[in-house]
Amino acid sequence: MPDLDRESQGLGARPALLIVDMINSFTDPECPLGSEAGDVVEANRQLLHAFREKSLPVVFTTVVYHDASQARVFRDRIPALDVLEPGTRWVQVDSRLEPAESEPVIEKQWASGFFKTGLDDYLRGAGVDSLVVTGLTTSGCVRATAVDGLQHDFKVVIPAEAVGDRNPEAHRANLFDLNAKYADVLDLEQVLRLIENL
Repeated sequence: MPDLDRESQGLGARPALLIVDMINSFTDPECPLGSEAGDVVEANRQLLHAFREKSLPVVFTTVVYHDASQARVFRDRIPALDVLEPGTRWVQVDSRLEPAESEPVIEKQWASGFFKTGLDDYLRGAGVDSLVVTGLTTSGCVRATAVDGLQHDFKVVIPAEAVGDRNPEAHRANLFDLNAKYADVLDLEQVLRLIENL
């Protein structure tokens, strides 16, 4: 069966950088949820610099469970999620990507940054028309957030080096699928040039 025809969407006039779950629990291999993510952190650091230079919106997400009833089925499926308790270092953004005071950190309980959060309202209020989605993990929260970004009518770009997954095969397969249907998957340097040329 031939591949689907698709049109590259690129970025609009006012993109936001949406950094998904670059928190200690996912970037520190000592956590059951974590993996070695130094290259992904570095790619995100470069994107953060580019967006801040252009005074463009930056949003982070984290995962926090305040009580046992939140996302119960998801947590029963992945028991390691139970470490994501309020006030612990596991729910804090990796210090190498420290959010600025003006950059919100949106709490979520499920995979998508949009599901049962105020993310869409925040982006609309900031005049955002497109998203650069990065973070961890490609096959989980990044994918869910990117698909929901499209479903909220944002153009979505994913820099391949700025996302990662514990499973390399899942990483590659999900980038292929996201590029086929939901987002433009580009090299980091291509995305940095798009931002520079805004």
